[in-house]
Amino acid sequence: MCSMIKEDKCVSSEVNSPLTSMGYQIKEISTKPFDGQKPGTSGLRKRVKVFQQEHYTENFIQAIFDSIKADGATLVIGGDGRYFSPEAVQTILRIGSANGVKKLIIGKDSILSTPAASNVIRKYKADGGILLTASHNPGGPNNDFGIKYNVSNGGPAPENVTNKIYEITKTIQRYKVIEANPVDLSVIGKTSYGPTEVQIIDSVADYVELLQGIFDFQLIKDFLQNNAESFRILFDGLHGVTGPYARAILVETLGLPEASIQNCVALPDFGGGHPDPNLTYAHSLVEVVEAKHIQFGAASDGDGDRNMIYGKGAFVTPSDSVAIIADWAHVIPYFKKGGVKGLARSMPTSKAIDLVAQKKGLEYFEVPTGWKFFGNLMDAGRLSICGEESFGTGSDHIREKDGIWAIMAWLNIIAAANKESPNELIGIKELLKKHYAVYGRSFFSRYDYEEVSSEGANKLVALLDGAITSSSLANKTYKSKSTDQDFTIASVTNFSYTDPIDGSVSKNQGQVVLFDDGSRVVFRLSGTGSAGATVRLYVERYVGPEAGEKVLAGDTAEGLKGLIEVALEISNLKEFLGRDKPTVIT
Repeated sequence: MCSMIKEDKCVSSEVNSPLTSMGYQIKEISTKPFDGQKPGTSGLRKRVKVFQQEHYTENFIQAIFDSIKADGATLVIGGDGRYFSPEAVQTILRIGSANGVKKLIIGKDSILSTPAASNVIRKYKADGGILLTASHNPGGPNNDFGIKYNVSNGGPAPENVTNKIYEITKTIQRYKVIEANPVDLSVIGKTSYGPTEVQIIDSVADYVELLQGIFDFQLIKDFLQNNAESFRILFDGLHGVTGPYARAILVETLGLPEASIQNCVALPDFGGGHPDPNLTYAHSLVEVVEAKHIQFGAASDGDGDRNMIYGKGAFVTPSDSVAIIADWAHVIPYFKKGGVKGLARSMPTSKAIDLVAQKKGLEYFEVPTGWKFFGNLMDAGRLSICGEESFGTGSDHIREKDGIWAIMAWLNIIAAANKESPNELIGIKELLKKHYAVYGRSFFSRYDYEEVSSEGANKLVALLDGAITSSSLANKTYKSKSTDQDFTIASVTNFSYTDPIDGSVSKNQGQVVLFDDGSRVVFRLSGTGSAGATVRLYVERYVGPEAGEKVLAGDTAEGLKGLIEVALEISNLKEFLGRDKPTVIT
C-alpha cells in the first residue's frame, strides 16, 4: 500500500478506456491503495497535504461511488468552504460523471452547511450527498480537510456503508474520470459536466425557508424589535460556513442591525482561528458579550452543525441547552403541530434531558456518540429532539445536528417566555434559574486532551478495561484532598448499545465510572482529529432542586472540583498522557 507521506507517491499510468458515456470518453487511471482511508462517523479527516497527494482524494471518491449505486443517481455536493474544497468538487465532477451519476446538485461556491446539505438531500429526494468538511477542525493549507458521505435520509452514512467504502480503499486499482471543462461554481443555474446534469443552487435559500416553517419568526421579530435596547443579540460565525445563513436570518429576515453579527465572512482558513464554538475557541464572542453587556450571544462551528449559547455572565452547557429546548418545545410551531415523539442524548451528555422526559412522560434514549444513532430513531418515528455534549443539538426536521436551528429555538423560547411574563424581561439566566428550580442541575464539564500520545491513551484505556474485567475498583472509596469529599465507586462499565430499530450492537463506546451518589465520570478516545489521539474526560454531578437557588447557581468548576480530582487519580491520566492540564475545558 502507499504511504500517506507526500514524498512516497503512488506511481500510476493513465489508461485510455474504450468505454464511453453518451459520447464522452471515460478514462481509467491506474492507482494503488493508501493506508488509513477509514471513514469515521464524521467521514475521512486528514491534513490537507494528505488529500493533495496524487490519487489520494480520487481513490476515496471512487470508493464512495463503488460502494453505492452511482449509475443514475442524484447527489448533493457542498461543504464548509475550507481550503481545498473547490478542487475537490471538480474531482467529484470528473469521477462522478464517469461513474454514471445522473445529476449533481452543488451549493454555490461549493458552500452548503452540513444542516443545509441534509435538508437539500431530503427536499430534492436525492440519493445521497458528499460533504467536504472537517467540521470544527481548523482549516487552511497546513490544517484539516474532510470528505463525508450522507445517505438518502440526509444523515451520515451508517457503518455498513462506511465499512464498505473502507474495504474498497484497501484494494482499489483504478478510478474512472471524464475530462471536461471545469464547472463555474459561482454561477447559480443549470449546466452539465460531460453527461451529468449539474445544478448550482443558492446555498442559503432552501435552509431559510425550512426554518421559517419551524419557528415563529413573527413572534421573535416582534420581541427583538420591542426590546431592541434591553435585549441585544450577537452571533459569531467564527468565519465558518454559517455566516451567510446568519446574515440572511438575523439581518435580512428579522431586521437586526449588522452589528448583531460578526466574523460572518466564510474563509478557507476560518481567519486563522479554530471554528469550534466553546469557551476556549469562541473567545471572540465571549469577550464582546461581556464587554458590551450583550444579553444573548451565540456561535456556530466550521460546518454549521454545532452551537454555543452565551449571554452576559451566563454560559449554557449543551446538556442544559437541549433539556431546556425539550422542556419548552410546546412554544415552537413545529412541535405544536407534530408533537414531541421522544427525546435522546449521547451517552457522555448529562442526564438533564432524561429528567424532562420523565416529567413529561416521554420515551427517551441514551445512544453512543454519533448522529447516525439518532437518525435511526427519527426515521422510526420515535425521536424528536436530541443532543450531544459536544455542542450538537437538533431535531427530526433533518438528520444532522443543526447549530442555527438550536439558536433559533432559543430565540423562539425567549420570545414566548417574555410574552407570558410581560413585566419581567426573561433572558438566558432567568431560563436557567427556572429550569434548575424544577429539575435540579447536573453540574457538567468536559476535559479534552488533544493530540496526545496514542500509546499513552491506549494505556489509560487498558487500565480502565482491566478494572472492568477484574472488578478491582468496585466499592472502592476515594477522598478528594481539596474538598474532603468521599466518592465510592458503584460500578465501572464499558458502554455498549443495541439499536432498538435495527438490532445492531455498538460496543466499546466509552468507560463509565459510576459512583454511589449518582455522580459519574466517562472516558472516551475520540477519532475526530487528524493527528495523534484525543482523550475526553466527562464529569457529571447531579444536585436536586431542594438544594436551593444559591447551590444550584454555583460555579461549575467548584461544584465538580472534588470529583475531577478523583477521576484523575483513578485513571492515572496525567501520568499516561504526560499532560498536567487539558487542552480545552467546557
